[in-house]
Amino acid sequence: MNKPTIASALSTAVLLCGALFASGAALAATIEVHVSNVSNAKGQIRVAVCDQERFLKQCLHTASAPAQAGETVLKVGQVPAGTWAVLAYHDENDNAELDRNLIGIPKEDYGFSRDAASRFGPPKFDDAAITVQEGDMAVKIKLH
Repeated sequence: MNKPTIASALSTAVLLCGALFASGAALAATIEVHVSNVSNAKGQIRVAVCDQERFLKQCLHTASAPAQAGETVLKVGQVPAGTWAVLAYHDENDNAELDRNLIGIPKEDYGFSRDAASRFGPPKFDDAAITVQEGDMAVKIKLH
C-alpha cells in the first residue's frame, strides 16, 4: 500500500487550488452596455459597473468608447457574478468627469441600469441594481 508523501499531498493541494481559482474565474461575466439617446458624436461615452459599496464613487469595472450619435455599445469584461448597478454618461468634452453646474446638477447626459430615476439627487443602488451571472449579458441605459 502506498503511503502519501508530503510531495503528493502538496501536489494535490496545488491542483485543488488551481481548480478553485479556475472555477472562480469562470463565474465572471461580460456586460454589453447599450447606451441610447446619445445626442451627438462628441467626446466619449463612459460606463461604470458598481457594487453597492462603491456606487457613485470609484467603481471597480469601467469602459469608455467614442460617442456615436443615437446608440453607443460598450463591453465591460470580467465582472464577477453578483448584484451590480451600471451607470453611463456622455463625456462630451472628454475630461473624464461628469461635469456639474454650481449647485451640483449634471450638465452632461447620464443614465442608470433599469432606467433608475434621479429625482432630487441620484437614484438609490437598489433602484439600479441588476443581477450578474456567469457569461454574457446585455444592459440598456437611456441617457437623460
